[in-house]
Amino acid sequence: MKTDDVIVKKSKTHGKGIFAVRDFKKDEIVLHLDFTHTLSKEVFKKLSKRNKMRVSFINNKYIAMQSPESYMNHSCEANTLVKDFNDIAIVNIKKGEEITTNYFRDVCGLNFICKCKSKNCKKIIKI
Repeated sequence: MKTDDVIVKKSKTHGKGIFAVRDFKKDEIVLHLDFTHTLSKEVFKKLSKRNKMRVSFINNKYIAMQSPESYMNHSCEANTLVKDFNDIAIVNIKKGEEITTNYFRDVCGLNFICKCKSKNCKKIIKI
């Protein structure tokens, strides 16, 4: 995986998102996540809701996600899952498809109205 395997562009449902520049097979690494930018709990609490959406809580640390992963949008039927500091394809992803994850696992204390438009959308996400 290289960052030029994905591109950030306008998403139909979430502002900007990450899109596949090539096909990814199930279980393939889509993104290697940069977890070097940690925040204190105090700094996290002062962030705007929008900026909090770009922070993950992993291994008891607040991680400020960097580009391109900071543009990863939520979907109730996500096509990736974080495992071992990587976003792994959990289904085959076609070139041009938006790459998504499920925020239930790692976004810090945010509630939001989901607009993913998936068949099994939860509508309101309470984390």
